[in-house]
Amino acid sequence: MTGISEHSWNEYQRWIRDLPASDPLRAELVSLNPETPAGQAEIEDRFYQDIVFGTAGLRGICGAGTNRMNRKTVGRATRGIAEYLLHSGADAGRGIAIAYDCRYHSQEFSELAARILAAAGIPTYLFPSLRPTPELSFAIRKLGCAAGINMTASHNPKEYNGYKVYWSDGAQISGDVSDGMLAEIQKRDLLDKPAEMALSEAVQKGLVHMLGEDMDRAYLDYVESMVQRPDAELDRSVRFVYTPLNGAGSIPVKKVMAERGFTGFAIVKEQENPDPEFTTVGYPNPEDPKAFALAEKLGKETGAEFLIATDPDSDRMAVEVREPDGSYRPLNGNQTGAMLIAYMAQSQKERGTLPKKAAMIKSIVTGDFGAAICRDYGISVFEALTGFKNICGRIPGLEEKGYSYFFGYEESIGCAPGEAVRDKDGICAAMLIAEMAAWYKKQGMTLADALESMYEKYGYYAEAQISLVQKGEAGAARIRRIMHAFRDEKPQTFGSFAVSRTIDFLHGWEDIPASDVLKFYLTDGSWFAVRPSGTEPKIKFYFYAKSSRRGESADTVRALSQAVMQMAEAVQ
Repeated sequence: MTGISEHSWNEYQRWIRDLPASDPLRAELVSLNPETPAGQAEIEDRFYQDIVFGTAGLRGICGAGTNRMNRKTVGRATRGIAEYLLHSGADAGRGIAIAYDCRYHSQEFSELAARILAAAGIPTYLFPSLRPTPELSFAIRKLGCAAGINMTASHNPKEYNGYKVYWSDGAQISGDVSDGMLAEIQKRDLLDKPAEMALSEAVQKGLVHMLGEDMDRAYLDYVESMVQRPDAELDRSVRFVYTPLNGAGSIPVKKVMAERGFTGFAIVKEQENPDPEFTTVGYPNPEDPKAFALAEKLGKETGAEFLIATDPDSDRMAVEVREPDGSYRPLNGNQTGAMLIAYMAQSQKERGTLPKKAAMIKSIVTGDFGAAICRDYGISVFEALTGFKNICGRIPGLEEKGYSYFFGYEESIGCAPGEAVRDKDGICAAMLIAEMAAWYKKQGMTLADALESMYEKYGYYAEAQISLVQKGEAGAARIRRIMHAFRDEKPQTFGSFAVSRTIDFLHGWEDIPASDVLKFYLTDGSWFAVRPSGTEPKIKFYFYAKSSRRGESADTVRALSQAVMQMAEAVQ
């Protein structure tokens, strides 16, 4: 088969041979036609590698094969994690909390994990229906669990699902824990069937505990404890629209907004309830303005001043603000994070609750707008690798040095406003955005007005992110070639921009661990970073500039990105 490698062909045949005739995974593989180019490409993509246990777990397209999300890959991962807990010195008896989102197979995968863990003698705390990711992080710490598992593909397209793993601190696994789990997972053959215990038996034996309203209430109480200002300082009639994009955010956000007394709140009905097809949105990523189409329609009908969207597992939150002509403009993660930092810092300073040694943590590819605001308020700024396993993973070390966690965020519309949730928290962020808008409305300002005033005070920051999607084995190889060109050819200019300094994180940098990331600082003060994504088949470029004059920084970002992408796209 010219289009299929020997390894992929052998694995494809082994799965067909060893899976039972009645197994749907086998039937799916049998339906592929290895005599056609399309069938060969499909077989190669399904089997050229084992699905990567990467950024805190698994993520991939659902289907049959070693490079797919299915009960075989989920079963092997779960059994490997069980073995790690049982033999690493961790207290497996503390149990594992398990949650899931609205995706196809999410409930099936979560119950499979619970059955495998029960057979290994490890207790689990299982949510009976979909819950937001931040509630899982909260529950791990609330229950004192040894670890947590979440079946979610976050904001990926409908074909995807994922398996995200958390440690006892409520943050996603990293470092030695991640490496140790991976080693145990790789010891097992994907087609081996791990022992399982029937769910009813596991419940009867006390090995599966069903979570419910008590945990929901505890999490919402935490969210509402993050209130920054008293109701008297807020105009809670401010009109806004929320869409959960058919994910897990609907119930908690509606409840929080009602309990906070926001009377101008409206929800997009077509996207209120779970829908794994994402029928009305397609690609459920709130970072993509197209996901706001129905929210914008309802916003114009209701006169909403701003719009909020959360992704299917409700860890990411995005905002659009109304323009003078009635249209809506999306804010990126750098802008939203900076606005929340400014609002919280000012509120806490006025109330006298801002910690003396407050610490803000941002990723190394996040812009400098929020950092400038923090320094204005005396808040120390720390950096971490991309991803909240790294951002929230810095909290314990900073607390040991006497710092108090204030805020954490990254450019990809994710923030952790409080330390009780060690991951992105779109529910809490949505509540804070609504409160912030209500406070500004009381001052006679909109969120758009507030952002403009911040630019006038701190300078005009501009940013852009460009991703090159490169699927499959050929795409992964091209990403490696692009990184090689930027790293090893050591370019000193990009168009008219001269390089003043380069930071290569491949072997670590200062207190930042090793990662495949490059940052280029230019002589005019602008900078850009490039890195392969840890969760998607793409390479990402981040561009930043600052100016004292409106439009100048945006022009710089535009010119710099064109020059850099010209070089990247020339690499074949």
